[in-house]
Amino acid sequence: MSKVKTALIKLYRFSNSWTGTIVIVLLAIFFFAQAFAIPSGSMRSTLLEGDHLIVKKFIYGVPTPHIPWLEVAVLPDFDGDGHLIKGDGPKRGDVVVFRYPENPKLHYVKRCVALGGDMVMIRKDALYIRPSEGDAYIRANYADDQIAVFGNELWVKDPYRQEHKGVQYDQALRERGIALRSEMNAYGPITVPKGRYFMMGDNRDHSADSRFWGSVPYDLIVGSPWFSYFSWEPRSYDDMISKSMFQNDFEALKAVCGDAEFKSDECRRKWDKERYKVRWDRIGKTLKGLEDLL
Repeated sequence: MSKVKTALIKLYRFSNSWTGTIVIVLLAIFFFAQAFAIPSGSMRSTLLEGDHLIVKKFIYGVPTPHIPWLEVAVLPDFDGDGHLIKGDGPKRGDVVVFRYPENPKLHYVKRCVALGGDMVMIRKDALYIRPSEGDAYIRANYADDQIAVFGNELWVKDPYRQEHKGVQYDQALRERGIALRSEMNAYGPITVPKGRYFMMGDNRDHSADSRFWGSVPYDLIVGSPWFSYFSWEPRSYDDMISKSMFQNDFEALKAVCGDAEFKSDECRRKWDKERYKVRWDRIGKTLKGLEDLL
């Protein structure tokens, strides 16, 4: 028997043992892919609370591996950039999983709306970016109806809303006269520092993001959602009624409760019956597939 064949047999037997299985799973989690659950509505309706995703960890380089849940690094950060192998960072428009700058043990998911050197501002429910490449780049890459002029500079208005249907503002808040934090309506202009990424949730009026805690450095970038392996509705009736103000949530309640008043025992009973219902149409979908459901 050849040495290669002998080695392969030993590897096969090892992989079928409990120890081998654990080692292989940990290697996959450390370097290739990791499960991630959406905890909040900041990316609604692109991603929903209760979506469970597999995250590609190798798309922006290979991050320094951490023990899951404990979030303890198992190898040193040799180059000080948070990655064993450095790669290209996120592009404009990418949905990115990263470590929260104020608590790196937490993972967040947002859309990268601007890169280092870009300028960002918000005016009257619209995001404007000025790419670092300048006016010629803007004219060559964006339609006339997306281009706005401020002073003597060209800006791009809401560059992601046409391509990504989940990017939205909550008009129901305005209709009910609910005041928004100032950063929601008027922000910037600011210039994103070099080597950093400005992140925003698609659910613009219900997202804590770079408007509040700053841009994200490359060393905190983890990866990008790959596909949804499970999805269900985890929120209770009280969460829907008491904590949420987003229009889509009222539409979800209406679809379940029918003609019953939202704030009624009948609506509560109907919603609690639907809670934890599996969203079969979202399982197995890539990020593009989830957007196509909108």
